[in-house]
Amino acid sequence: MVAGFFINIIFLLTLLLFGSYLLLGVFSAMALRNYLRKNSYINYNSLVTSPFSPRVSIIAPAYNESRNIIDNVRTLLSLYYNNFEIIIVNDGSTDDTFEKVKEVYSLVKVNYFFDYRIPCERIRGVYKSEDPSFNRLTVIDKNNGGKADSLNAGINISRSSLVVSIDADSIIEPGSILKLVKPFLEEKDSKVIGTGGVIRIVNSCDVEKGHIRKINLPEKILPRLQVLEYTRAFLLGRMAWSHLDGLMLISGAMGMFDRDTVIKAGGYSTKTVGEDMELVLRMRRYMSEQEEKYEVTYIPDPLCWTEVPSDLGSMRRQRTRWTRGLAESLITHRKILFNPKFGRLGFLGYPYWLFFEWMAPLIAFGGIVYSIFLAITGVINWPFFLLLFTFVYTFAVCLSTWAVLFEEITFHKYEKKREVLRLLVTALFEPFFYPVHTIFAVIGNFQFLRGKKGWGGADRRGFEMKNNKRRSVIPRRKKK
Repeated sequence: MVAGFFINIIFLLTLLLFGSYLLLGVFSAMALRNYLRKNSYINYNSLVTSPFSPRVSIIAPAYNESRNIIDNVRTLLSLYYNNFEIIIVNDGSTDDTFEKVKEVYSLVKVNYFFDYRIPCERIRGVYKSEDPSFNRLTVIDKNNGGKADSLNAGINISRSSLVVSIDADSIIEPGSILKLVKPFLEEKDSKVIGTGGVIRIVNSCDVEKGHIRKINLPEKILPRLQVLEYTRAFLLGRMAWSHLDGLMLISGAMGMFDRDTVIKAGGYSTKTVGEDMELVLRMRRYMSEQEEKYEVTYIPDPLCWTEVPSDLGSMRRQRTRWTRGLAESLITHRKILFNPKFGRLGFLGYPYWLFFEWMAPLIAFGGIVYSIFLAITGVINWPFFLLLFTFVYTFAVCLSTWAVLFEEITFHKYEKKREVLRLLVTALFEPFFYPVHTIFAVIGNFQFLRGKKGWGGADRRGFEMKNNKRRSVIPRRKKK
């Protein structure tokens, strides 16, 4: 009796979850079609030459990034836009990150007036280059405070109306700023306060001096599984939520925000490891409470490439951190849930993340444990179990295949048909990896309940040519 009731609940939740995925896929297809149709008439070169293009500040926190910092700065300085500045924030690095940048770009300390409009650790100095060809570059040297604190320092220094937050170890597409700034320039009844785009995986790609020379599908199975995951999340998830006005997250790897709104909302929180989601929620709360019309938008163009974990240990630290950040953000902003003041965010976006992103893994873990118990005791309904497994497996594979086809008919980043076929074959095995994600989510929730803080470390190869086998250990980011 109890077993049947529990299995029926699991089946019902599975139907609700997959039904939401199906609806998101439909909305995403509609939004993507509209975007591609409108975007086919856009002349981005006019934005480059226009004197009315808004000034943009690109803020990149750097903590012990000595290995890649010079190439990353070189890439940022070569972005295709006419009115921008680069702000590198040295967050109290313990290696020679700051010394390298200072030497290569001939930096000198300057008198620079600014106000601590957002609290952050003490800024020890602001540096500019003596070489006029690097006049876009500003480097901040500050006491260590973590990524969110560094972004707040950069916002305090910035003089632009729009700010872009990025990871210093990411690779940015040359035309990314042009595409991000477009939603802010369109005539609308509501104010755009933030926009984000697709994040892609750089593992196994050929990278030279901060630029991607050749895009390859990851050789290792774990990063390749994450290619599928990222493709689904960005093309089938965030595109739809932007269309439904329920977008709650702009990736910390790259996002553009209205600086004035960020400051009024209080800047990035230093009390969470999910500062990217928390900021978007707080900005949306601020605008709703001020009764101002606003939008948080998303564009499906690939804008940024980042390295993902290639071993289970690094992936566990990343995913448990994501879970802690999600739980912290949801609890901090629980006022949004089913609150009419927040519109679709309160009735669609927040409930989805609460029930399907946070609670669903916990329920799934309980279902796995209970199924194992039923199998051991010999009371499991095998025909129903096999039917449910077949349904879940088939739907998961179809969803991943749908995402890959979306990618192929739109941006077609993987040019070799062999790589697309390998990705589709990977989709056949991915569902068997779901229990690992579930376990990581459970561990993350336990860590949250114990009050664990901090980012943890990650073992990464770094952005080197494919044949270069050197590895580097990215040290733990300090945070006071």
